[in-house]
Amino acid sequence: MKAAPLKPARTYLDYNATAPLVQVAREAMIAAMDVVGNPSSVHAEGRAAKGVLERARGQVAEAFGASGADIVFTSSATEAAALAMAGRELHCADIEHEAVSSWAIRDLDVDACGAVNCTNRTQSAVQLANSETGIVQKLQEGFAVVDATQGFGKLPVAFNWLGCDMALISAHKIGGPKGVGALVLKQGLDVTARITGGGQEMGRRSGTENLIGIAGFGAAAVAAARDLADGVWDRVAQLRDHLEARLESEAHGSICVGKEQTRLPNTLCLITPEWKGETQVMQMDLAGFAVSAGSACSSGKVKASRVLRAMGYSDGEASCAVRVSLGPQTTMDEIERFADAWLAAYARKTRAA
Repeated sequence: MKAAPLKPARTYLDYNATAPLVQVAREAMIAAMDVVGNPSSVHAEGRAAKGVLERARGQVAEAFGASGADIVFTSSATEAAALAMAGRELHCADIEHEAVSSWAIRDLDVDACGAVNCTNRTQSAVQLANSETGIVQKLQEGFAVVDATQGFGKLPVAFNWLGCDMALISAHKIGGPKGVGALVLKQGLDVTARITGGGQEMGRRSGTENLIGIAGFGAAAVAAARDLADGVWDRVAQLRDHLEARLESEAHGSICVGKEQTRLPNTLCLITPEWKGETQVMQMDLAGFAVSAGSACSSGKVKASRVLRAMGYSDGEASCAVRVSLGPQTTMDEIERFADAWLAAYARKTRAA
C-alpha cells in the first residue's frame, strides 16, 4: 500500500497574534487547579487561593515595573481598555488597535514613519508598539492611556517610567494563557466598574477571578522579564534582520515598513505590490508556516490594513502586506526555510505576471 505523503512540519511565526504557552506558565496553571478555595472566602482554603492571586499580582507588577500601582485583572487587554476608557473623552490615531480606537475620537495625525502627533497627552491614548508594523512610539510622560500589550516583555519598559495614568497588558502576548489581561492604574487613580457584583479587584471588576489564568500570567511575566534581561530578544532581532535582508535582496520592489524606525525586535512587516497579503498568508500556510496579514483581532477578516493607510500607504499597498513575527523559540533553520518558501512563491508569482 502506498504511504500517505508526509505533512510539512509547522513553523509558527505569528507571535504578535499570540505567543505559545511557556512551560512555567503551564506548571503554575496546573498547580492552581488544585487550589480549592475562592479568593474572596476568609477560611483557610480561601486564603490559600487569595495567596495565589496576590502572588501573581506582585509578579506582574514587578515584571512591568509598576511598584505602587494597582493591577486590576481582567479577561483581556480589550476589557482593560473598556474599563479604562469608557465614559472618558479621549483621542487617538488610526494606528491604534480597535480595542482602544473604538472608545476614542480618531483625530490624531500619524506621519509616514508611524509616529503619532499629539499635543494634548492628558486626553489621549497611544500604543507603545504597533502590532502590525512593530514601530515603537517615542513616548513622553502625561498620556492618559498607554497600550503596552505588544511592548511588554519584548522591550525594556516600566510603567513607572512611562508616566501615564493607565496601561493595558495581556498574558497571551508574553507566553501566558489566553483570556487574561490587566489594567494598570497609577496609584491614587480610580475607574468606574463596568462589571458590578461582588466587588472583586478592589471594586473595579466584579466576578470571581480566573485564578488559573492569573497564576499563568504571573509566571509568564517572571519568565518574560528574565528573557529580556538575558538578551533573548536581541537574538530574535538578529534573526528578524537576517530574514529581512534575505527577502529584500530577492524581492525587488518590496517595502519593509518601519525599517529605519525603532521597532519591536521580532516584527517584520513587508509590502509586496500586486501580491495580496491574504494570498501570501494562505500560500505560506500550505507550506507549513503561520504568518498573518495584520492584526488577528478582526474576527478572521482579512482586509487592507488601516494602520498602513494611516501612514500614507495606498489601499493597494496596504492590502499587499504580510507580517512575520518571531519569538524566543524561533530558530535560524526555521527562518531560512521560511525565506526559501516565501521567495519560491514570490518567484512563481513573478513568472506568472
